[in-house]
Amino acid sequence: MKIKSTYLALLVLITSFVIGCSVKKYIPEGEKLYTGASLSLEFSPKVKERKDIEAELENLFRPRSNKKILGGYPGVWAHYKSQEKKPGFILRFINKKIGEKPVYLSMVNPELTEDLILNRLDNKGFFFSESSSQIKEKKYFASVEYEAIVSAPYQMTSLTYERDSFPIDREIIQSLDKSVLKKGDRFELERFKKERERIDSLLKANGYYNFNKDYLIFEADTNTTDSLRSFDLYLSLKPNIPKSGLIPYVVDSILVFPNYSVKEEALAGDTVVVNGKSFIQDVLVFKPKLLDEYILIQSGELYNPTRSRLSSNRLSSIGNYKFVNLRYNELPMEDSLGHLTAIFQLSPLTKRSLRAELLGVSKSNSFAGPALNLIYRNRNLFRGGETFSITSKVGYEVQLASGERQRLESLELGLQGDLIIPRIMFFFPINEKFSYSVPKTKINLGTEYLSRGGLYRLNSFFVNFGYFWNASRFAYHEFNPISINLVNLTRASPEFETILDSNPFLRRSFDQNFIVGLNYLFNYNKLNDKFRTHAYFLGFGLDFAGNAISLIDRATGGANGKIFGLEYAQYSKFDVDLRYHLNMDKNQTIATRLFVGAGFPYGNSSSLPFSKQFFSGGPHSLRAFRIRSIGPGSYRPETLTLNSFFDQAGDIRLEGNIEYRFPIFSILKGAVFMDGGNVWLQNENEALPGGKFSSRWWKEIAVGTGVGVRVDIQFFVLRFDLGVPVRLPYLPDGEQWGNSFNIGSRSWRQENLIFNFAIGYPF
Repeated sequence: MKIKSTYLALLVLITSFVIGCSVKKYIPEGEKLYTGASLSLEFSPKVKERKDIEAELENLFRPRSNKKILGGYPGVWAHYKSQEKKPGFILRFINKKIGEKPVYLSMVNPELTEDLILNRLDNKGFFFSESSSQIKEKKYFASVEYEAIVSAPYQMTSLTYERDSFPIDREIIQSLDKSVLKKGDRFELERFKKERERIDSLLKANGYYNFNKDYLIFEADTNTTDSLRSFDLYLSLKPNIPKSGLIPYVVDSILVFPNYSVKEEALAGDTVVVNGKSFIQDVLVFKPKLLDEYILIQSGELYNPTRSRLSSNRLSSIGNYKFVNLRYNELPMEDSLGHLTAIFQLSPLTKRSLRAELLGVSKSNSFAGPALNLIYRNRNLFRGGETFSITSKVGYEVQLASGERQRLESLELGLQGDLIIPRIMFFFPINEKFSYSVPKTKINLGTEYLSRGGLYRLNSFFVNFGYFWNASRFAYHEFNPISINLVNLTRASPEFETILDSNPFLRRSFDQNFIVGLNYLFNYNKLNDKFRTHAYFLGFGLDFAGNAISLIDRATGGANGKIFGLEYAQYSKFDVDLRYHLNMDKNQTIATRLFVGAGFPYGNSSSLPFSKQFFSGGPHSLRAFRIRSIGPGSYRPETLTLNSFFDQAGDIRLEGNIEYRFPIFSILKGAVFMDGGNVWLQNENEALPGGKFSSRWWKEIAVGTGVGVRVDIQFFVLRFDLGVPVRLPYLPDGEQWGNSFNIGSRSWRQENLIFNFAIGYPF
């Protein structure tokens, strides 16, 4: 293996040398290929943030040199070769993918870069700095070395506002204690811009509708003593500012058009006034009293851009409008006040729609296959923004990567109705004023039919009542105080009955499938902002079942674990999903995840219902292990059969993942990953020895590693992962780590090379 690695490294070096040499013969006479620039800085002792300053100055270098890889310039080489007569398809393709036009020394202007360096240093308060450059030339290549002496910075001694005759002056003066500029700060234009933006936002929030940050001007007065290198800063308003920019504006009237259309703009409609707002519509499209709740602007109040923006957001979140447009019309000014009319123009979506969806479904339990959804939707059902939908579903799924087990298939049919009401529905009125978005009430009920091959059939019925809302752009809440789920095992094959008989805990998990309780979900997601270097996601879930129904059972004198003749489940369950992404640049990411979940069966339940249990392995879990092939604990079935598929689940799950993601080319991405974790039982189960959670849990962690390829088409990702187990918790102590990695053995490959296919990233 070492010999092969040596040959590979030698081959890469020879290839790079050949490409590097082959570039030289294409360089035109009198030109030299520009290889880049370096910067040497000499700082005054008082200068801080030296690395940031150096990085900012290096970013001024223009033009950028060609990319150099292992001593060669493959992009330049590809460009040169593509310019030959009849370059051929392969060379044209390579040039299209990696080709770069050569950058020559003649394109570089060191004097201009020197001026840019000095200008940037002046902008940051390092006045009277010095810069120079030197060109380093070889036969075919050239570079530039820049040097700069960074002087001691000028620091602010005071900030003064130079007027106080108008109300706007007093607003600015009162805000200076919250200024971003502090005594001792270095002279820096960027900070001055931030201070202007802060004052602009403050004044607009206080009604100054026409104020503009460009109306503010800074003047610096340096002291005569050079050794102090300090300055006094003066802030003032520019002369000849229009009067409209210096006075606050009040909202006199609010006009709302709930059924706005450009074609019907001139048509008059009936007007209904609610809380000082005029709702104008020719026919009743949206009840004015209900629509008024979404608008935070009030007549007689000062103009406020935040309330304006949030009002538009709240109206958009109803889900009934294609466009929400808010504009202000200015009315004649008085001496000290301006006047505005706020106009909301709301363009509705199509009221009724019928849509068919053909889906490719990939589930966390390794089942995948096609599905067809038919969705009927009726918007604004009761003229209060309500959305009613009926969804019918048919799907066929097959278990991928089943390994030695018999591959399972399933047929799923479903019918579900949803009613979403864009407000809180409770036993008594709740006047909410959630600023970011409007909490919604959701009522859904439905039924599903599942045929798992020839093993069993399940009929399920469910009813949920709850609320969901976005507290901010990142935070999402969902609370269902009523959640009822009835799962009925209508048919079990003799083979499946044998599986249930061998594990009484498993049988009870199927018998106790009348689940009545409540659940809560919270997500805080900052992973979607690619510009963040440090991005994270926090998911938290709670699920309680059987408590209220147990009280009813006892109150009625039953206390036998049944109600209406149905055995109900009792448990408490929580899970925490924490993810952190280190975005090194826009294409490279180190993604990590930690998942902790636990369920606590009690009362008449000895284990969680089967649908609520945790499992490990598969494309969204430990990718070096097949679905439900690991755990609980150190348990290992004698043979991998259908029996073990249903056995290998638990009440506790602990899992950690790390993955390095990198580009290959175009839409093709690569990954290297490592996963670790397992599941455990809360109670001892004789059918699953070693499955109970204990103090030696850390010795029962399974670990796997592997590589992956992803086809990332913006909103759609196909993922292919190949994993290899490196730690097996069911082996004796001292033998759990290590793997023979006998790639030449067919049986080893079948057992240890685990292929996963899924849609979307794992975390």
